[in-house]
Amino acid sequence: MALRNILKEGDEALSKHCRPVMDFNSRLHELLDDMAETMLEANGVGLAAPQVGVLRRAVVVLETNVPDGEEYVIELVNPQIVEADGEQESPEGCLSVPGAFGMVKRPSHVRVRAQDRNGEWFEIEGVDLTARAFCHELDHLDGHMFTELCDHIMTQEELDDYYSREQAQEGNE
Repeated sequence: MALRNILKEGDEALSKHCRPVMDFNSRLHELLDDMAETMLEANGVGLAAPQVGVLRRAVVVLETNVPDGEEYVIELVNPQIVEADGEQESPEGCLSVPGAFGMVKRPSHVRVRAQDRNGEWFEIEGVDLTARAFCHELDHLDGHMFTELCDHIMTQEELDDYYSREQAQEGNE
């Protein structure tokens, strides 16, 4: 496994539509392994292949909704959202736009159909942050970034205020 360079906003690869993965071989396995290592090293919760310069439909997402277990990486090849419902709105960032956050509305629950690294089809559900990450990473596969969905990039003061209100609300529950 190796760390890959994460492309930054403005790189033309981030605005391209990705092609489907057709070959489920050692090169794909290496890409998925490298993407997971790169995402974890960057403290991210998701990473799409175009963010490392590969224009293929592959993403990795960190499953964080594991109350009694360890977080783990979900690999999605040729993913598509087949169901989405609910709504959540919170600050969203991106490893390709370091330090920037904007308020983005996303579904609070999604079901994704995808292939695994060996080409086998499966479906998986995500809620809350995982649902957000699924949507965010799949947007990358079509050349879109979260900055297209938010009104503005939040200042540090706005971000701090948001999280202070969230903590206060959690304390009142």
